[in-house]
Order: sequence, then structure tokens, then C-alpha cells
Amino acid sequence: MSLQSVHSIAELRDTLSSMRRAGATIGLVPTMGALHAGHSRLIEQARQESGYVVVSIFVNPIQFDQKDDYTRYPRTLSTDLEFCQARSVDVVFAPAVEEIYPHPQRTFVEVTGVTEHLCGQFRPGHFRGVATVVLKLFNVVQPDRAYFGEKDAQQLAVIRHMVRELNLPVTIVEVATVREADGLAVSSRNQRLSPEQRRVATGLFQALQVAEKRIASGASSPDEIKLEALAILQQESQLRVEYLEIVDPDEMQPVDRIAGPVRVAAAVWIGSTRLIDNLLCKPV
Repeated sequence: MSLQSVHSIAELRDTLSSMRRAGATIGLVPTMGALHAGHSRLIEQARQESGYVVVSIFVNPIQFDQKDDYTRYPRTLSTDLEFCQARSVDVVFAPAVEEIYPHPQRTFVEVTGVTEHLCGQFRPGHFRGVATVVLKLFNVVQPDRAYFGEKDAQQLAVIRHMVRELNLPVTIVEVATVREADGLAVSSRNQRLSPEQRRVATGLFQALQVAEKRIASGASSPDEIKLEALAILQQESQLRVEYLEIVDPDEMQPVDRIAGPVRVAAAVWIGSTRLIDNLLCKPV
């Protein structure tokens, strides 16, 4: 079956209604486009587990705290459609902003607690925008499963809480982070980096690995582990640390002592490009 591309909610609902009547399970991969190897992994898993795969491509304006970042976000729809065709996606939903937000948005989804730290502390309103658009997509698509990457661990936690607490009938599937050969997490933002900045960026994963090794060896003091990881990041003058924290994997709250699985998460700036990454770490 050839890839179908739709731009309206009504058309998508008509398409999915017939598939649902035929008994197909529906898998949704929500994206903002500029598709890469990380998205490929999401699509591959959705293809394995779902009878009908929907990829949404929508650059969501209400999750950007800086207008410049929204403006600069790459729009590559024709390339993205080829990408989806090659991976046997059934339908791409690529709506205009006016289709998703036909009127000024006055209703929002606010997930408290889990959004207080990490990116939520530095990007006011970001997760409110994410949760709101994801709920809209869930209402439009009504998927059986939805696929999200581990790289955006706080986003994943926000969506899990939203689904659980609003009793949404969708299974959230976490897909492992895809990395380059040198460990850098695949991201559409990587293409903004110069060759020298790209070299510097590998320090982010190296710092997380230092923390992972210390936790695996039995270290239990978050402050001591953070100091060692930060020392790696501080070796590069081009790299500015926004945060590096050790948090509970579900609640995304900093821990006082490491006695079980934790997530080490960091955000850094290299020039005007912001990168995030994290590792789930377990003591022996």
C-alpha cells in the first residue's frame, strides 16, 4: 500500500474509522518532522506491533518558549514523506497550524510536579504545550499505542502521567535512544552544529557515562557524582551547562540518595544550540 498523506482532521478520522472497523490496531508516532534515525526506530517498532501506522508531522507553536527557536525549526515535509514511504508508514498526518488551533487556545493540559525540574525549570510553558498537543493528537487519532523516544525522558514522563491520570485508552511505548557512533544522541538539532561544535558535543554523553559508572560501582551521593560528571563538561569552554541532575525516573524529582534506579539528565548549550540527553542508571 502506498503512503497516504492527509492534512485535515476530518479526512484522517474517515481513514482511521475504516481501518478500525477492519480490526486493525493503530500505532501513532508523533513527530515535529525533520525525521532522522531516532524517528526511524520509533516507526520500526510501531510497524512491528501495529497493524496500521500513523506518523504525525506538526511543529507545535505552543511548546516553544522562544519564538526564534520555533522559526528556526526545520520544515522538511517532502523529505519526511519519502522517509515514511521507505519505512512502510500507512498515513502521514501533516496539518497546518490552523487545523490544530482553529481558534485561540484557551484550554491546556497542565501536568504538575513532574515538570518542575530539568527542562521544565528553564522552558516555561513547554510541557503544557507538549501535553496539550499530544492530547489533541490522541483525540484525533485514537491510537491503541503511541511511541516516544527515551531521549526526551521528561516529556515521556509527562505523557505517562497524563495518560494515567486522565484515563486515556492508549498504551505508551518507550523506545531506546538512538546514538551516533561516538555516543551523541541523534537529534534534528545536531545539524546546526559546526564540525568543531559537533566534536565538543560528545562531552555530553561522556559526562553521563561517568555518572553511570559511578552509580554502577555503588556510589550513592548524587552531589559527588554530579561534581565528577560536571568536571567532564567543564573541560570544554564552548559548552555551557544548563543543568545536570539525578532524578527519580517516574517523578523526575531530584533524589537525595541513590538506592535504586535513577535517571541522570543534562542539558547543555553549544553556541545557540541546546542539546539534551539522559541515561537510566542502576546501582549494583
